[in-house]
Amino acid sequence: MSHLTDQHRKPQAPIHVEGQMLDDIVRASLSRRTVLKGGLGASLLAVFGVAGLSGCSDDDNGSSSADYNVGFKAVDANTLDTVTVPEGYTVEVMFSAGDAVAAGAVAYAGTPQSSAETELQAGGNHDGMHFFELPGVNPNKGGLLAINHENYDDTIMLSGVDALETREQKRIALSAVGVSVIEVELASNGKWQVKKNSPYNKRYTGNTLYRVSGPAAAAVGGTVVGTLNNCASGATPWGTYLTCEETTENYFDPSQPELGYGWVVEIDPRGELAGLPVKRTALGRFDHENTAYLLGSDNTLAVYLGDDSTPGCIYKFVPNAKVNPNDRAANTNLLDEGTLYAARFNADGSGDWIALVQGQNGLVVGATDPGNTTQGSQTPATIDFATQADVLINTKAAARVAGATLMDRPEWIAVGPDKTVYATLTNNSGRKVTDAANPRVSNRHGSIIKWKEAGDAPDATSFEWEIFLLAGDPSLANETGNLVGDINGDTFSSPDGIRVDPENRLWVQTDMSVPGSSGVSGKTNVDVFGHNAMYAIDQTTRESKRFLVGPQGCEITGIAYTPDLKTFFINIQHPNGSWPSAELPPRSSTVVVRRQDGKPVGA
Repeated sequence: MSHLTDQHRKPQAPIHVEGQMLDDIVRASLSRRTVLKGGLGASLLAVFGVAGLSGCSDDDNGSSSADYNVGFKAVDANTLDTVTVPEGYTVEVMFSAGDAVAAGAVAYAGTPQSSAETELQAGGNHDGMHFFELPGVNPNKGGLLAINHENYDDTIMLSGVDALETREQKRIALSAVGVSVIEVELASNGKWQVKKNSPYNKRYTGNTLYRVSGPAAAAVGGTVVGTLNNCASGATPWGTYLTCEETTENYFDPSQPELGYGWVVEIDPRGELAGLPVKRTALGRFDHENTAYLLGSDNTLAVYLGDDSTPGCIYKFVPNAKVNPNDRAANTNLLDEGTLYAARFNADGSGDWIALVQGQNGLVVGATDPGNTTQGSQTPATIDFATQADVLINTKAAARVAGATLMDRPEWIAVGPDKTVYATLTNNSGRKVTDAANPRVSNRHGSIIKWKEAGDAPDATSFEWEIFLLAGDPSLANETGNLVGDINGDTFSSPDGIRVDPENRLWVQTDMSVPGSSGVSGKTNVDVFGHNAMYAIDQTTRESKRFLVGPQGCEITGIAYTPDLKTFFINIQHPNGSWPSAELPPRSSTVVVRRQDGKPVGA
């Protein structure tokens, strides 16, 4: 979550503190040969081009996993106003807030524009992101990027405006949130670029009309104007994009009912499937961060979701039907019927998935909501769950009633090729009561937790979990030691974005409050950790190596890549210095990172 989001929604949601964010996911590791033989078929090739083709090269000769071993020289923490990458790497800005998207769009050039113009441009606060293959296009040289926009970059839109007062100001702000779908290509000059006037290039904004489906559709309404605070995201096995709304308050335009926001929205980046985009109410209403999925050998699906609030719970949704790997259209309504679960992390390292189903687990009329027990004993409130729509609209309360564990701000979730699931818990400096999964009071620097489903089954109702790491730094030692953490190697604060690539390499991005207090008098977060950064973490030794450091004022978020892992796309959100250029105000941007010798990134 961007600190800009915190500022905008503070009047409606004072419980949110220390703005943090994240962005994307992870897929099962399948070799190119396995995918092309059938099984998941060509329909999955479109989505697994990024995260599902393990070690593939242009000529498909195959590659040893040793070719992908993490071997870069870690970069030092710094406070430079640039993007720092390891020796032997290049970094290029490809797509910035205000750039042209739709055919005929006029890019931002330094002067204010109308909502009609901004509606066709890249939105602001680039966040979650996914790379999709296109039929007939070499996926290592071109494809589609779907990119979330969490908020507007106020340096280029509505500069000097303290409040959104006029309808035009609101439309301009709403044009900057949502999603950009862009076709990208490796040009003849050797650089990646947006393919101008591609028929795939499209904006989905806060002014767009969205259909509503699932059990709560009747209560919400058949359609909703706008998608808001599009934080992180995910993909489906059938090649659609799931953009996640990280707010249940409509602070941009209160004239619209709040029930319309806080959902997961499904978009087809190729524009082929009828009925999309649509808000999927079966996945619950809360401050969604991202989605990540686990697909079983029998095509049973689980979609994991985090609630980026302090505190929030971790969820998974299991559809009633299985994924059809041979027909994209057959999966169009798969996310409308199924069971939503909330996670309970037990002290003995076991865990339970508690069904959030009306009539079960206390979800009845006259239910007792215990409230935010991380703050100590609370005055319970009575809440009525008369229908499943009530459960889905009030998912946060339903999870508390059912006994789910209140976590320290769950942000991104990632699923590795070995079916290990990771979740970043960014921080919760306000926690007063601890538990086994959240062991630190005043958890300023966050942690990462991981689990394995029983039998690696997506529809399992139990799991085994452990804390993967506690963030912090030895220089922050105090009486309780709760700021020190246990990171082996390069330290960091506030893990946010997380993804496991097809070679099972774990990547973590940070979103600590800038400058923010480190917890020790006189020391800011930047004093201790430098700027927000991206790290590779060995899953066995848990050694952390700093791969990229961002410019002034930014957070690092969004990870996507080509199938050969030779091109990484990374988002730099809300910089506030002079990056990426001195000619225009600072702007959120998508950068391309590659090795100069043409080998896979990170090796």
